[in-house]
Amino acid sequence: MKQPTGLTVHSKSRVLEISFDDGATFHLPFELLRVYSPSAEVKGHGAGQEVLQVGKREVGIAGIEPVGNYAVQPTFSDGHNTGLFSWDYLYKLGAEQEQLWADYLARLQAAGFAGESGRESGAALPSAPKAHGCGSKH
Repeated sequence: MKQPTGLTVHSKSRVLEISFDDGATFHLPFELLRVYSPSAEVKGHGAGQEVLQVGKREVGIAGIEPVGNYAVQPTFSDGHNTGLFSWDYLYKLGAEQEQLWADYLARLQAAGFAGESGRESGAALPSAPKAHGCGSKH
């Protein structure tokens, strides 16, 4: 397992900088960390149960706590604090950041958020179309 050699929270630029013992350094946007939180709230309890996170563009990190010698637990400015980010998971986020970001933007678009709308604070999931069954008035 790769071990971190440095971890800095850059609040103004909303980036977590993390360096590892193999020489790799990653600059992980808070938004990326929040939308890929390893918590059950985001990941669900099994494959296909992931919950798309929207409105996280301006999310901050209010605090970050070490968890043993293997992880950190950030508290995000939106109150989310249940994800434990292991060193391996943070390394994966850094190494795969470009693809993960593209996947996230594609999922937003597929959910009906064109452009930046799903990343803005206060964004809500589009409402489902109203069903018009038997006896309903149009």
